[in-house]
Amino acid sequence: MKIGIVCYPTFGGSGVVATELGKGLAKVGHQVHFITYSQPSRLDFFDQNIFYHEVNIPTYPLFQYPPYESALSSAMVNVVKYAQLDLLHVHYAIPHASSAYLAKQILRAQGIHIPVITTLHGTDITLVGKDDSYEPVITFSINESDGVTAVSEFLKQSTYEYFAIKRDIEVIPNFIDLERFRKLEKSHFKTAICPDGEKLLVHTSNFRKVKRIEDVVKTFYKVRDAIPSKLLLVGDGPERAKIERLCRDLDMMNDVRFLGKLDAIEEVLSVADLFLMPSETESFGLAALEALACEVPLITSNAGGLPELNVQGETGFMSNVGDVDDMVKNAIYVLQDENLPRFKANALPRAKMFDLATVLPHYERYYEKIISQSKQNAPQNLINH
Repeated sequence: MKIGIVCYPTFGGSGVVATELGKGLAKVGHQVHFITYSQPSRLDFFDQNIFYHEVNIPTYPLFQYPPYESALSSAMVNVVKYAQLDLLHVHYAIPHASSAYLAKQILRAQGIHIPVITTLHGTDITLVGKDDSYEPVITFSINESDGVTAVSEFLKQSTYEYFAIKRDIEVIPNFIDLERFRKLEKSHFKTAICPDGEKLLVHTSNFRKVKRIEDVVKTFYKVRDAIPSKLLLVGDGPERAKIERLCRDLDMMNDVRFLGKLDAIEEVLSVADLFLMPSETESFGLAALEALACEVPLITSNAGGLPELNVQGETGFMSNVGDVDDMVKNAIYVLQDENLPRFKANALPRAKMFDLATVLPHYERYYEKIISQSKQNAPQNLINH
């Protein structure tokens, strides 16, 4: 198949999933065309089946805001025509689904039919999409997609709750590349951070309020009193300055390190003993899955899609959002020397259930299904590439 993938090229979850999916599809022989405004951060190698098309966004004094959606639709039209794509797969509803609809109508006027699949990732539904400024367009664009997928059952049900969606939504979970995310031998790194054998706790995120990083710090503060430990905070975002002040106020700067954005997150996870994710909501919890793949147990909230990933009492524990005391109790239990090996042993088998090699065929079957249905329903005068 020749597949066009439209995504955000940033470190965010939707962009990472879209890029890794495209790379996986290319490895098994499909031709993949990425269409976005800059090269995706995870698109870091050459493959004969991968093509990158940059969306050119001209600037004119007339426009206070550059019309990205129009430029994106035009780019989709051109790539579909000249690469003869079989399918457009757009990740994150805003603005990709509406731009794809416009591209589809332009191509239709030129006698070309292209099916569109929209994958919903989380905040495009649970946060941004509910805004009155976007909701009518999002609802329309999802309903006009030929296929719709969501990364968790929670997100599927949230979409039906918040929007008047008439389409069936296929749940295809997020996935992990176990060739990349695996426990590495980095004992020298652990020794440098924890020279006296302390336990190492890790949190990674985009440092937004919804991640509740303050709860991470408060949990660690109490865990440290019971078990000598260190905390690594990976990522960056609007809450970072506030969290740094909190760590100073609690006199913890000697035990907390801010590492900023890292590409090789698996190297940090390889030396971790516990991963903290107390988020207010998570559509899936991709960072937690990456931790499991590196054999790290979890302390998470029970919000959103996290119960679909974290198995209570086996891969870690879940607490109600904001219940720091319960997270502290659970973290101390997991970190006990007699308990930690068991939780670490349970982590990787759980991650294997979300291996890219397992999830990728689900996407391939769904692509084939939507392409077949689309051909049957397309007017006879339209060309199917």
